[in-house]
Amino acid sequence: MSKYNVAIIGAGPAGYVSAIRAAQLGLKTAIIDKQWLGGVCLNVGCIPSKALLRNAEIAHILRKRGKDFGFSFENLKLDYSQAVKRSRQASDRLTRGVGFLMKKNNIDVFMGTAEIASKNTIQISKQSGELTTLETDNIVIATGASTIIPKTWHVDGEYIITYLEAILQEKLPKSVVIIGSGAIGVEFATVWNSYGSEVTIVEMLPHIVPLEDEEISIELEKSFKRRKINVLTAHKVEKVIRTENGVEVSVSSAEGVKQLKAEQALIAIGFKPNTAGIGLENLGVKLTNRGAIQINDRMETNIPNIFAIGDVTAKLMLAHVGSAQGIICAENIAGADTVTLDYTMIPRATYCAPQIASFGLTEKAALEQGFEIQIGRFPFLANGKALGLGDYSGWVKIIINKKYGEILGAHLIGPEVTELLPELTIAQMTELTISEIARNVHAHPTLSEAIMEAAHAAEGHPINI
Repeated sequence: MSKYNVAIIGAGPAGYVSAIRAAQLGLKTAIIDKQWLGGVCLNVGCIPSKALLRNAEIAHILRKRGKDFGFSFENLKLDYSQAVKRSRQASDRLTRGVGFLMKKNNIDVFMGTAEIASKNTIQISKQSGELTTLETDNIVIATGASTIIPKTWHVDGEYIITYLEAILQEKLPKSVVIIGSGAIGVEFATVWNSYGSEVTIVEMLPHIVPLEDEEISIELEKSFKRRKINVLTAHKVEKVIRTENGVEVSVSSAEGVKQLKAEQALIAIGFKPNTAGIGLENLGVKLTNRGAIQINDRMETNIPNIFAIGDVTAKLMLAHVGSAQGIICAENIAGADTVTLDYTMIPRATYCAPQIASFGLTEKAALEQGFEIQIGRFPFLANGKALGLGDYSGWVKIIINKKYGEILGAHLIGPEVTELLPELTIAQMTELTISEIARNVHAHPTLSEAIMEAAHAAEGHPINI
């Protein structure tokens, strides 16, 4: 039996980052995963999808905007399978890098299915059937989450699919119905539409990307409709069935029921924490109403020396949240100085076209919480760099507490806005005011000038609009 200071179940962005930090702090560390290092994010999620989106951006320019840039083609050929192969290369390179980091930090890696036998013991079943037992002072659960699939929707992996099949398939669907308009839904809509697929998004709520500020949702809907993506909001999916030639999706709305036919249907309605089959019942670990592991600010569960991080906690199902939790968790275990997380102020990024980036309170939430607010806006149409890029839809919106000038939130839609968030989030974290953002001299021409211009607008003296 091997003895460790900390053993981590799950090697995704939460687990492997926590393992590295624990090892840096002098803890003898083990990490266990049943499938792969890097988890869903690096293997079949965040990373390969961004490679596909880059290909999609180029494909869209060549197919739809060639004349704008002075390009013309008599026989343009787009090979979607090559885009998928390139995405696999990006993924493979990063996952190999995680393996290197485990060796570099002297972290023992165990591949197999883990079950917690007691608060200090983990049993690992390898694919070969071999059993291994680890003894550990602390256990960190980082088992992630999996796709929510209604019982009557039978995923076959060919016609009715999840993100997993979508990101690995080399064949471009001629037509697809995407059920759900969160990040996965709108990102795959962007990819497939860019390559010429007929795409329909079905969303049960009044707007797509429903967790975003309402103005963001409306702007994205307009952009998608300009790209000929069919958007059906306030539509509930009643049935998803396989047909001889593809799928048929039955949807209902205030106008009645309609049938949508396509080659494929992508189910993207959300995720549920992976808490089954890991032995939580052996310990009495408490779960939330959502079925997630309940934790405090230290990432501790109700059982001493048992911790949980990442999507399995359902605090905010984003890779960078899991990584931040993992570092804090390791530091708490080691007794090192650390911080707590304000989940409201954590950045959120969606890589559709146009991109979406946000953090903090929406305008509606700020008003509901009783703040007297001031809003600074600036459109990318008036930004020189955006005009030069030929990508100028969208805007920056910053929400300010009028009384103190503090930043309550920001909501951006437009070119590369996911890269613009750090200036705002660090300003909020360090309690800078909107005046200090406005006075910070930004290089010209850059997209980041839109942040400065929105700050000037919030103060009541817009410069370039």
